[in-house]
Amino acid sequence: MPDPSPCAPRAARVFTPTERQALYDVIAHRRDVRNEFLPDPVDAATLRRILQAAHAAPSVGLSQPWNFILIRDPAQRARVKDAFGKANAEAAAMFAEEKRSDYTALKLEGIEKAPLNICVTCDRERGGKVVLGRTHNPDMDLYSSVCAVQNLWLAARAEGVGVGWVSIFKDADLRKILNLPDHVAIIAYLCVGYVDELFESPELAARGWATEDSLDSVIMEEGWTA
Repeated sequence: MPDPSPCAPRAARVFTPTERQALYDVIAHRRDVRNEFLPDPVDAATLRRILQAAHAAPSVGLSQPWNFILIRDPAQRARVKDAFGKANAEAAAMFAEEKRSDYTALKLEGIEKAPLNICVTCDRERGGKVVLGRTHNPDMDLYSSVCAVQNLWLAARAEGVGVGWVSIFKDADLRKILNLPDHVAIIAYLCVGYVDELFESPELAARGWATEDSLDSVIMEEGWTA
């Protein structure tokens, strides 16, 4: 018999209980890393697997709107660190005085400590003017790019590589440093490197900054019921 058409669906792979549990374990042990990075450079083959996992993320209309800008140069990372520092000072002033000292005590980035930084972007012109799935929600390309970040993060955790998301920047400052064109959006600035220690629970929970909500507290049926 001839081989089935490549467009035809095939039997879905059934994963073993051990394989399923491995995925859930990776998800449960993912952490936002800030201060636990080792200085060792990320192995090229490992980085390739991590980026391939990110590139396999679902995307609206199969547009794959993301790019991954790899930043290793110390001078470039120093410029990014300065941009963070300015924004972080402004952020500290936004908190009430009794909370401000707690905020300033937090380590919120690993820009220079991590051996690799990755800026994930979204090319908002990729796929042309009309993209399947974006006809009535133009922001779906942004959501797709966030899916790539999540894939990257989980693949990195499985490889023993830590990731920290730095969000405290002025968009214009980071755009200038990275020479981004106007139609490209910044999705995530990530600090990436091997780790040998991680917090058992999210660091902000461990340090008493915030508490985790239970799953049941965020589930609703058929519509908004709060």
